[in-house]
This record gives sequence, structure tokens and C-alpha cells, in this order.
Amino acid sequence: MRAIQITEFGGPEVLTLADLPEPEPGDGQVAIEVARAGINFADTHQTENAYLAPAKLPLVPGGEAAGRTPDGRRVVALLAGGGYAERAVAWEPLTFPIPDGIDDGQACALVLQGATAWHLLRTAGHLTAGETVVVHAAAGGVGTLAVQLAKAWGAGRVIATASTEDKRALACELGADVAIDSRAEDMKAAIEAANEGRKVDIVLEMAGGSVFDGSLAALAPFGRLVIYGLASREAPAPVDPRMLLRRSRAVIGFWLAHCMRQPRMLTAALDDLFARTRDGTLRPVVGATYPLSAARQAHEDLRARRTTGKLLLDPGA
Repeated sequence: MRAIQITEFGGPEVLTLADLPEPEPGDGQVAIEVARAGINFADTHQTENAYLAPAKLPLVPGGEAAGRTPDGRRVVALLAGGGYAERAVAWEPLTFPIPDGIDDGQACALVLQGATAWHLLRTAGHLTAGETVVVHAAAGGVGTLAVQLAKAWGAGRVIATASTEDKRALACELGADVAIDSRAEDMKAAIEAANEGRKVDIVLEMAGGSVFDGSLAALAPFGRLVIYGLASREAPAPVDPRMLLRRSRAVIGFWLAHCMRQPRMLTAALDDLFARTRDGTLRPVVGATYPLSAARQAHEDLRARRTTGKLLLDPGA
């Protein structure tokens, strides 16, 4: 089968097209003929072996895939790897039927990035009605969904950040009350200005570095900064516990992998996300679809912030 394989760690250039044996499902696993494979920013870290879970070579990247099982079921699955290929195997508890009316691209957008957005707000951020929410990278896969969910769940004000005017316009179209430049030199000041001089209640943060520092400083008493990535590849300044105590602030980490150990947490999120998508109250933003052989270009575009929404690979192209 055709697949993208990594045999050495590095940048996008290490993603190479290869002809590999088909993976064989073991006990409790299911084979999937992949129609669409999802691309996530975490994949760009994995190529460098800089992700939360250490990688072993050689490997086929890809944490999610949508397609059909040998008995014809349309499914989407979270994977331990192997999605960038014509065929993949998944554990049955992490394989979910795709409802009628939802296409493969939407399913890929929802299963990982959608479930992440859902749990960032519900499980980690504990959003309550009327609170102000900041969504960084609001035109990305997680961000586009988090903006919509925050509004649906009664956020009093949603502040989006994005790197271009077009991306900021998209965030506002999806429900953000205001959108600011993610490259602002003083992120604390930019966030507070967007909230009419007030501090904010929740920040969903995935950049790291100075964005983390400014976001933490912009939190109101009892505010929560939920971190779920480090896209800038820059570590933030160490957090002084006294900074947390003085304003009763919290820094919370979230990694969807921990929900995979409790599949009911994924089912609860996906049932809600699928239902909202089917009734039109949630719009998964599906961005570019690349042929399998263009995985390198997809990673280059993602790292350069040239993309919006969910990125996909088409193994059949």
C-alpha cells in the first residue's frame, strides 16, 4: 500500500512516500480503508520527535482517519499512528460510526480537534454562561470549533486571535465578538483592549512563549488558562506560584490522549458534535485536502500559517 513513512527525524522533508505492507488488525482492532486522513499540528512535532509521546522509527504518522471497514461500515477513528496511508488499523473502542449527513472530512475535523475543543471548554475550562473566552489560533482546526462552541454554551464575549485579516474575518463569521492579531507585541494589552479594558475568564492557548505569558497576565480572578499545545516551539517563562495565588488564577494542561483511556469521554463529545453538525448549529471548517504524496507540502503550509480549518490527506490521490 502507499503510505507516508518517516525513517529519520526532522522537518517536513522527512515525510516520504513509500510502498509498505498493509497493517494487520490484531485482537480488538479493526482495519480501515482510508478515505481521508486528518493532519494535526501535533504531527509536525512528531516528525521532529518533539511531541509529548516519544516516537520510534520507522513510523507512519497520522492520528485519525475516516473510511470504511471490511464489512462496509463508514467510521472515523483515533489512531496510535498510521493514518497517512491507504489502510490503517484502529482499536474498536476508538472507532466511531459516521452518521448520515456527515462527510469524511467533517468526521475527521470532529473526532480529534472537535473533541479537543469540546473538552477544553467543558472538562478543562469549566465554561459557565456569561464568561469571556479567548481562543488563540481561532482559524485553525480546534479554534474554529471552539469559537462556535463557546458561543453556543453562552460565553458572554468570545475574543479570537489569528494572524491575518482573512482569518480574523472567518473567526468573526463563526461567532467571535472581536478578533485581534495573534502577532501583537503585547498580548496582555491586546486581550484586555479587546475586552474593553477588563481581564478575561478563560484562555485556550496553544502557542507557548510570549503568547502564554501575556495570556496568563490577562486572566481575571478565578480565570483559567488551558494550554493544549506549543506551536511556537518556544517555552513560556516559568510560572511563579505567587502569580496564581494573587489573582486566584489557574493554569490547566489538556491532552486528548487521556480521554482515549476513557472512551465514554470521547463518545459524549462526539455524540454532541455530530448532532450539532447535522442540525446545522455547528460548522466544521474543512480546509485544504492534499494528495497523499503532498504530505510534506501540507506540513510546510501548516507550519507557515498558510492554512485554515481542518487539513486532510486523500490517500486515493
